[in-house]
Amino acid sequence: MSAPPTARRQSFRNPWAATGGLLRLHLRLDRIIIPVWTLAVGTGVAGSMATFETTYTTPESLQARASLMDNPATVMMTGPAFGLENYTFGAMVANELSLYLYLAAAIMSILLVVRHTRAEEESGRMEMLRALPVGPFAPAAAAIITVAVANAAVGAAVVAALAGTASLDPASSLALGAGTALTGMVFGAVAAVAAQLNEHARGATGTAMAVLAAAFLIRGIGDVINNQGSWLSWFSPLAWPQQTRLWVDLRWWPLLLSAAATAILLVLAVELARRRDLGAGLRTPRPGPATARPALLSPAGLAGRLLRGSFATWTVSAFLFAAAFGALANSLEESFSDLPQLADFITVDLADVTTSFASAIVSFVIVAPLIFSVSAVLRLRAEEDAGRVEQLLATGSSRTGLLAGWLAVVAGQTVLMTAVVGLGAGLGVAAGTGDGGWTGELTLAALTYLPAIALSAGVAAALYGLVPRLAALAWAPVVWSAIVLFLGQLLALPDWAMDLSSLAHVALVPSADPEAAPLAVLTAGAAVLVAAGFTGFRRRDVGIG
Repeated sequence: MSAPPTARRQSFRNPWAATGGLLRLHLRLDRIIIPVWTLAVGTGVAGSMATFETTYTTPESLQARASLMDNPATVMMTGPAFGLENYTFGAMVANELSLYLYLAAAIMSILLVVRHTRAEEESGRMEMLRALPVGPFAPAAAAIITVAVANAAVGAAVVAALAGTASLDPASSLALGAGTALTGMVFGAVAAVAAQLNEHARGATGTAMAVLAAAFLIRGIGDVINNQGSWLSWFSPLAWPQQTRLWVDLRWWPLLLSAAATAILLVLAVELARRRDLGAGLRTPRPGPATARPALLSPAGLAGRLLRGSFATWTVSAFLFAAAFGALANSLEESFSDLPQLADFITVDLADVTTSFASAIVSFVIVAPLIFSVSAVLRLRAEEDAGRVEQLLATGSSRTGLLAGWLAVVAGQTVLMTAVVGLGAGLGVAAGTGDGGWTGELTLAALTYLPAIALSAGVAAALYGLVPRLAALAWAPVVWSAIVLFLGQLLALPDWAMDLSSLAHVALVPSADPEAAPLAVLTAGAAVLVAAGFTGFRRRDVGIG
């Protein structure tokens, strides 16, 4: 039933009508997501602080950590360094934590904004809402306020986690929390603009994530030029909160840049929204061919067509990332050779720093094919929710053939992406060291992670086939693997917790020799999970979770 004419006329006079109601709806929909993000960030900061306090116990250990800030690789991964002459515990905390907190807030904000704007339009639900007395700007306003609430909660969690450390100045702790929240808002606003440009949620998310990646690289290159931040660093929103000089020489004014950028981007998003039709993007999609290629008539061909965009984006981005960081290997070895005293404080094989660094780079970039493989499997769930899987089956495709074709494409693309990111790391290290042998060695090293990647993809396939309504739980092992990989040692996680990550069972090649037994077990586990997915998919109803 349509809204009464009087109510609709009121909504036209007030473009923000029903913002409060939509805000309550969004907060209810995110009643689990926002607390999970908040708890994860707060727990991560608290765990990191506990580890820092037991690791950096003397001025000598802090100065050893400070000496690493002369190295481009460290600066690229952490950010600018202040107060190196008298490196305090607070300065070290800022270097270790700030960048990753800003990245976490940015990713959370992008996902939430796209979820409540472009994804709602794409599904058709926004059109139903707008048929009610809802102002044209109300949905976007409610989405931004929801993201503001989420960022405020995350920022507060950061401040609360730091409050237990007596040696940290509360003002800088508050600045770190505020910087985290404001950085999240900047990229939430970026996502709001991207939602106006793109017709699909995936495109909006990809555009916003690309801006985040560019901001990371610009900040990294700018800080490498000058380890306290160069002119180039100021073009990145990630650099602004870092330039507050936490626990060294606190200054608040760089945060005004984040607030101003957020306001400007939100105004731009509103202006762009006025220029487009509901459900459409400002960027006109290219018309497709009049007739489909024969390959598209098969499930595998259709899967390849649907996944090729995300596959290309992930592959190119991961390749460039791997090559950029691999090229820093040589400078890292030189820094370690000049500072032998670091052996007392850093658990790295100083006898062969390049090999250790190359192994670490491969383990980091392998997260890209891991995430892609799970998202590609779960894309089939989205196709089913949209009713397209049922249409395919109605044309005569078998359930087994459909799932087999889809998983075959995912497997092929994952193998290719894994090899490409290993190649990127190898080319980077080869460029930095002048040794071309690294190219093939690191490509093979990356391929040793395929069984671990297959296990996570197998979890997604099993959940999709057996209990599709719980398919999103396939992200749990991926998230845990990333936590173990990036923060496991820092948080001093117990061995049993580390072993819950499939990546933890793969040897750090080429620093260590590959072990056949764990790889065989991972492969067998993946095969069992995929078989369970086939069994469930053949027996359950399509379109019903």
